[in-house]
Amino acid sequence: MAKKQLGVIFGSRTCEHEVSIISGVQLARAADREKYDVWPIYIAKDGRWYTGEKLLDIHTYTPFDPYAKGLTRVTLDLTAGSGALISYEQEKGLFAKGVVPVTVTKLDCVIPVMHGLHGEDGTLQGLLELANIPYSSTGVAGSAIGMDKIMMKQVFRGMGYPILPDVFALRSEWRAAPEAVIARVEQALPYPVFCKPACLGSSIGVSRANDREGLREALDLAFTYDRRVLIEKGLEHPIEVNCSVLGFDSEVRTSVTEMPTTSGGELLDFADKYLTGGGSKGMASLKRIMPAPVGDEMIHRIESLSAQIFRALDCKGVVRIDYMLTKNDELYITEINTIPGSMAFYLWQESGVSYPQLIDKLVEYAEKAFAEKNENNYAYTSDILNGVVLGGKKGGKL
Repeated sequence: MAKKQLGVIFGSRTCEHEVSIISGVQLARAADREKYDVWPIYIAKDGRWYTGEKLLDIHTYTPFDPYAKGLTRVTLDLTAGSGALISYEQEKGLFAKGVVPVTVTKLDCVIPVMHGLHGEDGTLQGLLELANIPYSSTGVAGSAIGMDKIMMKQVFRGMGYPILPDVFALRSEWRAAPEAVIARVEQALPYPVFCKPACLGSSIGVSRANDREGLREALDLAFTYDRRVLIEKGLEHPIEVNCSVLGFDSEVRTSVTEMPTTSGGELLDFADKYLTGGGSKGMASLKRIMPAPVGDEMIHRIESLSAQIFRALDCKGVVRIDYMLTKNDELYITEINTIPGSMAFYLWQESGVSYPQLIDKLVEYAEKAFAEKNENNYAYTSDILNGVVLGGKKGGKL
């Protein structure tokens, strides 16, 4: 049986670039080479695409040399169903005219391992939809909503899911009238509050404000990362609990629920998530308690709510949903990560699913979603073009 040509795409133009590299290399190295020819596809910070076995060595990126031996610059053929990774090579011979396209491989399936903008936010998913290639992550709409904290909370609020009170502000408002923004926040929310860039993850740009001066500093920081900022009510000494969900369509299952632990602060920040233990294992290196010691009834509630959210956003593959839990057992959704750090493999290992098995499921769900999409009828024939002339349609307006 021929091996599947599996593309693993990571990197891209995002503040979470390095985190994506760790997650991408982890996954590419964990895939079963008896089943897959793995093609690591790295999108550099300047937006150029590369492939090559050298990308499986984490030292390749410190620093990244695009001219290093073993790397090939590539682009994706967007012709629907092609799946071709294309490189351009100089023609040889007496009558050479320049560069010619060369097919490096034809991808059967893609696993996006992107964190943040230009990858996790629906942009890469849209590209893969146009190219008509099976891919493992949540689709365009669910990815976009999951990335944008402001829109995500509006959707969850409309569905009746438990979320914390919040307001949001624009960078243009902050620059024009910072005191008015502060007054609006103080009118809506008590201190403490958390300020979060709308479309960023890994706790980058997130900070807590206990008073007006702290709010000013927190907003200044958040607006350096995004033009839209979410300001959310803070909780006193909450417990963070996370649950992963895996599946597609009617097949949905939840992982063990975890309780991450911080290095001493009240905010689980970037350092806690990725720099503990050197950071070489990404989210897998974070200290955590599994299962979370919150009682069977609360575990069941978290698992049930996580499955509901997964279905509501029409998710696919693996996601992680983060919650805050108060000492009074009040549960609030913090966010959904449609492509979680380290693909949440550590939660699935604890649930009896090895990383290679998790990758197999991601490919399976990608192919199922692809088959479902291709059952749709995209050919509706009409005679509308027969009545069109330059300047408008005969007998009416276009």
